Order: sequence, then structure tokens, then C-alpha cells
Amino acid sequence: MTGVLTAALCTACVGIFVGLFLGAAGIIFKVKTDEREEKVLAALPGNNCGGCGYPGCSGLAAAIVKGEAPVNGCPVGGSEVGDKIAKIMGTESAGSVKQVAFVACMGDCEKAQENYEYVGPKDCRVVDFVPAGGPKACREGCLGGGTCVSVCPFDAIHVINGIAVVDKDACKACGKCVAACPRKLISLVPYDAPHHVACSSHAKGPEVMKACSAGCIGCGLCARNCPAAAVAVTDNLARIDYDKCTGCGVCTEKCPKKVII
Repeated sequence: MTGVLTAALCTACVGIFVGLFLGAAGIIFKVKTDEREEKVLAALPGNNCGGCGYPGCSGLAAAIVKGEAPVNGCPVGGSEVGDKIAKIMGTESAGSVKQVAFVACMGDCEKAQENYEYVGPKDCRVVDFVPAGGPKACREGCLGGGTCVSVCPFDAIHVINGIAVVDKDACKACGKCVAACPRKLISLVPYDAPHHVACSSHAKGPEVMKACSAGCIGCGLCARNCPAAAVAVTDNLARIDYDKCTGCGVCTEKCPKKVII
């Protein structure tokens, strides 16, 4: 019995010593953090999507407090969250333009020509490496494999009739689909932008028309008729300057292929 009590007493003493040692070490080696960091983290949405360029919301919170990231650096939270964080940091928010992902392609199953029938993994990164860069005749169109769908944390993008389509209201502009698309067809555009060029092909007109009935042929009618000089044709593809666009709709009316939507 004496041996059992002695063993129990020794174990208790060791436990107390270890507890005191760890407690003291925690106090001595404690890393001091700015209390604002916890407040900023609490103000962030908590999606940890990485759209800000930092490893999750905690990474962005730390960067904001250190002055390495802007107070409106969260694309998911937008200006509302940016304003909250600005108050925490004692600064003014510069405001941010709400953005949304946009897929610059209209080559669905009816409009895009196919060279062969593809049977294989539904992953654009795989399809892009098969012969001719996939079955579609257009080498710069949406592959429809759904890689963007698989990486979207908000269920805001789906493949419909062979092309990816974004749900504007569900999209948080985290940018994951932008990074995932092997053909770089997806970009972040202003949510309120009235018009977009829904094509990414830089091929010449005749080649485009052979591959897709909904492709930009680079005719320049949109650019020549835009009263605000907001449209330009570069490398056979029309582009809209969103800062200049007034939303008059002339480019949409003049486009013979109806790819400005």
C-alpha cells in the first residue's frame, strides 16, 4: 500500500511541476498580438477562400493590421466589410467597386462546332491537353469541363449547355474560378457594368465563323459607332473600357454576331 501511495504522490508532483513549467513557459514565450487583429478577423466573412491573396481570413487580418493589405482587401465582404475594418483601424475606407466573375464565351453546344466527340474526365485542365486542345473547333472557347465549378466555394458557377455560366447574385468575386480556368476565359468585372464582350477568340473573322456562330469577328463596328469611345478592337477582339462605357447600348445594336451582351 505504501508503494502505491508513493507512486501516486510522485505522479502528482510530476504533474504539478509540468503544469507549472508549461504555464510559466506560456507566459514567458507568449507572442503578443495586436488586439485589432482579432477585431478585424471577427469583421471578416470567415469564408477562408483565399481570394484576397492571403492564406485565409486570419492571414488577411494580420496583413491589414501590419499595413500590408488595404482595409477593403476582402473581395467577398466588399465595401460593407471594408468600412467596418476601416473603423477598427481608425482610417477611412477608399471604397471598392463590387465585382463579379464573367465568362467570356457564348460557344455552347448549339453555337460551337466540334471536331470530334470527347469521352474522358470532366476537367478542363485535362481536356485542354487532349488532341487539338479539346473537341471544340475554337481553340480559345470554354471547354465545359467544370473545373471552375469544382473550385467555387459559393456554388456560383455551373456548366450549362456546354459552357460555364456565373450566377451574379451568388458570386462573391473570390477569384478562384479565374485562377482555375486553363484558358483564362474568366475575369472579374464590375457588377454594374452594362455590357460585356462574350468572346475570347483572337482568330480572324473567317476562322472564327467556321468554329462558332457566336464569336467576335473583329469587324470594328462596335468601336466605330461607340459615342463614348469605350470600345476598341485589339488583335481581332473587341474590348470595353468599363470606365468610359455609358451603357448606351450602341455597341450591342451594331454587333453583327451579337457577342456584346
